Amino acid sequence: MKVLFVCTGNICRSPMGELLFPLFFHSRDIETDSAGTQGLVNSPIDPSSAKLMTMDGIDSSQFRSKRLTSQLALSSDLILCFTEHQRKKIVAQTPRVRTKTFLLSDFANLCRYFSQNNILHGSSVEERMREVIYNASLVHMNLPQAEDIADPYKKDFAAFQAAHNQILYNLSDVTNALEPSRGSHAA
Repeated sequence: MKVLFVCTGNICRSPMGELLFPLFFHSRDIETDSAGTQGLVNSPIDPSSAKLMTMDGIDSSQFRSKRLTSQLALSSDLILCFTEHQRKKIVAQTPRVRTKTFLLSDFANLCRYFSQNNILHGSSVEERMREVIYNASLVHMNLPQAEDIADPYKKDFAAFQAAHNQILYNLSDVTNALEPSRGSHAA
């Protein structure tokens, strides 16, 4: 299963999502990638995001940004972005990915809802993730409003920390729902 994180420039939030996500799951069958709707092609991760990744024990020195293409979107099983504006841009560029494109906070809310209501039946993380994606439209009206994760680009380090913490919080919720034995100690 391929999870694609998308932000605007692919140097701040989406690289953090791409690099943090594997820390939350035992499964080797989940591949992560990232891109930007206006990706700054071949740029390194922002220094503040890199500092946060280092604090998390992640070497981000090899990361290079890229721009979102329809091919990349279509080859992904799940697309997680950070603002409603980005979600709309992704879907406008590649309409066929509408049902698998979510704000990270929205997907975390979905996972939490499915878990709390005991409606996840898959035997693997990938199967449970597909259940959430496939059935999202059936429960969306029961969820709280999805929250944007603000772009910290060209802001102080505290803005990067806030985005980082929101990403961690949402990934922890996803993990707690999809792989409960892992979520509580991954965050």
